[in-house]
Amino acid sequence: MTPGQILGAILVALIVGFGGAWQVQDWRMGKKLAQQAGLHGGDLAAISNAASAQARAEQGKRLALEQQLVGQDQKHSKELSDAQRNQARLRDQLANADVRLSVLLAEDSASGCNVPTTPGTAGVVHATRRAQLDPAHAQRIVAITDAGDNAIIALRACQAYVRAVAP
Repeated sequence: MTPGQILGAILVALIVGFGGAWQVQDWRMGKKLAQQAGLHGGDLAAISNAASAQARAEQGKRLALEQQLVGQDQKHSKELSDAQRNQARLRDQLANADVRLSVLLAEDSASGCNVPTTPGTAGVVHATRRAQLDPAHAQRIVAITDAGDNAIIALRACQAYVRAVAP
């Protein structure tokens, strides 16, 4: 063989050797990448399962809170309707003169009223003089107390909502 042929054969052998080494490295790297992809897929599946479990738990808490709020809303709605029904009945009784509102009249201390030092068995109110209110004034007083009752019920409902939402 001539030196040119030997040099050509050496070059061909080197090229084939480098190509083979390149193929082996590519095969090894592909195997490592496949292993890493498998591990990464497993990690992603575990993370996904944990996230879905947490989402289900949060959804369960939200549904429980919604049910609690619905129950509280029904309770407060019933309380409000009961108060409104009682107020309407009182207004009807006032209008029909079945019930009359009256106020105690204060005794003038300068008039020489002798109030006992110890309360009697009947109660602590010693004044027996009463004045009946005009029905129109009684209706206005009932309307004011009705608005006050509604406000108190609404306030309790708001407080219960805040306690339930932000424990």
